[in-house]
Amino acid sequence: MTLGRRRLGKTDWQVSPVSLGTWQVGGRWGDPFDRTKARHILEAAIDRGVNFIDTADVYENGQSEQAVGEVVRSRSERIYVATKCGRRLSPHVAAGYTEANIRRFVEDSLRRLGLERVDLIQLHCAPPETLASPEIYGVLERLREEGKIAHYGVSVETVDEALSAMKFPGVATLQIIFNMMRHKPLERVFPAAQAADVGILARVPLASGLLTGRLSKASTFGPGDHRQYNRRGEAFDRGETFSGVDFDLGLRLVEEKYVPLLGREELAQKALRWVLMFDAVSTVIPGASSVDQVEANLRAQDEPPLDAGTMKQIAAVYDEYLRGHVHQYW
Repeated sequence: MTLGRRRLGKTDWQVSPVSLGTWQVGGRWGDPFDRTKARHILEAAIDRGVNFIDTADVYENGQSEQAVGEVVRSRSERIYVATKCGRRLSPHVAAGYTEANIRRFVEDSLRRLGLERVDLIQLHCAPPETLASPEIYGVLERLREEGKIAHYGVSVETVDEALSAMKFPGVATLQIIFNMMRHKPLERVFPAAQAADVGILARVPLASGLLTGRLSKASTFGPGDHRQYNRRGEAFDRGETFSGVDFDLGLRLVEEKYVPLLGREELAQKALRWVLMFDAVSTVIPGASSVDQVEANLRAQDEPPLDAGTMKQIAAVYDEYLRGHVHQYW
C-alpha cells in the first residue's frame, strides 16, 4: 500500500512522504546546470504526486529557484515550496545575519521564484549563535506577519543546533541529516520535535549515493562534485558528504552488510523506507539528477514497512561499525 500524506508539523500541511530536494537537480554535482533537464525532473516529480520541493538560494547560484518557480507557477496543483537563505554570506558568519540581509535574501528568492510568498524559508546551516538568537527569529516572525513567508524553519548540521533552534515557538520545521548511517537525531531531536510539533525534513537520506549500492572503488567524481573535494570538510561541513562516513568504510558496509540484508536492486528504496519508519519524519527529500532517479526514489512509498528484525540488524550495524565514526561529531 502506498504511503499517504504526512503532516508537516505546525504548518499543518499534508505533504508527500518522499519529496524532492534540488541540490543537484538539472545535473549531477559539479556539472553545468541544464534548465530543460531540471524542468523535466520537477515535472516528473509533481506528475507522480510530489507536492513539496526543497531548494536554496545558493543552489546553482539561484538557477534552481528559478527552475522551481517556473514549474510551480505552471501547475494547478498545490505545491509547497521551501527555500533556504544565509549561505550567500561571505564570510558566512553570525554578524552577517542582519535584518537587512535576511530581508534581501527573502526578496531575492521571491523574485527568482516569481511568487508573492515563500511557503517555507529556512536558515541554511547558520552558525550556532545565529540559531540561538531571539532577534533572528523576530525578523522571521515579522516577515511572516507581512505575508512574505508563510512559515520558517532551520536546516542544521548538529543535534545541539537542532535542540537550540526548536526552543523558539515559531520554528515550524527542522531539516537534518538522517539515514541508515546517521542515527543520532533519534535520541533527542525526534522526541523534542514531536513535543514542539516541529516537522522533520530528512536530508541526505542516501548518504550522497552510498546507500544506492551503485558506487564502488572504481567510481569517479568530477572536480566540481563535493564527493571529490569535500570528503574531509575542505569546503563545508564534512557531514554533508557521504554523511561524514569514510568512503571506503561506507562501501565495505554496503557490500558486506546492507546489500545482503536488503538487496542491491532495492537498496535505495529500502533505505528511504527506513527513514520513513519513524513517525517524527514528515518527509524525506532525496535529490535527483534524472527522471529515472525521481521514479526510483518514489518507489520507496510502495515499499512495505521493514520488519522488526531488519530494523534491529540495521541498528546493530550502526552501533558496531559507524557509531564511533560519526556519532560524536553531529
